[in-house]
Amino acid sequence: MSGTAATTIADVADGRRLVQRLSDEALDLLFRKARSHKAWLSRPVADALLREVVALALTGPTATNSLPMRVVFVRTAEGKERLRAALHAGNVPKMMQAPVTAIVASDLDFHAHQQRLFPHRDVAAEYRADPAHAQQTALRNSTLQGAYLMLAARALGLDVGPMSGFHEEQVDAEFFAGTTLRSNFLCNLGYGDHGAVQPRLPRLAVDEVCTWA
Repeated sequence: MSGTAATTIADVADGRRLVQRLSDEALDLLFRKARSHKAWLSRPVADALLREVVALALTGPTATNSLPMRVVFVRTAEGKERLRAALHAGNVPKMMQAPVTAIVASDLDFHAHQQRLFPHRDVAAEYRADPAHAQQTALRNSTLQGAYLMLAARALGLDVGPMSGFHEEQVDAEFFAGTTLRSNFLCNLGYGDHGAVQPRLPRLAVDEVCTWA
């Protein structure tokens, strides 16, 4: 066994030994007591913290280690004005008030990096040969990474407010013209006004969602 493989196995085993499961407080922070925020405090979000959020999100698994997510952090007045025109009316106030709005996008040319990210076999050739499969992979896995991004933000003390009410073509034309990037969804980030949250909407019961085969 190579030193790298042995180190990886030791790291995974050590991590699981130290933390069998998260505390109830941590689970509350990430899931049970967390909310999608619509109102925001004027407290700024440091670029260093956003970098830390992305670094955590990048550790999550994706198909063939494809890592197709790309992010534009819209945080200046100019950037928000560029984004405003593409939003459905109900999302404009939330975006304008939020310190940061992340445009979570998919890179359709993600496989350009596959030789470095997945050296085990030439999956780049497989994706190039099947553009529909490549596009599906980009969308599915950038969505997955976007979820990692939101959980990482919550874990590092930020609140989140994901949004899908926008015109994708307008966002793509404004922010991604001439590139292989396509917008997936938006997510406001910052420090939410906790006095403005609403009760959680109903959720399905586990047995309504799951079957066992």
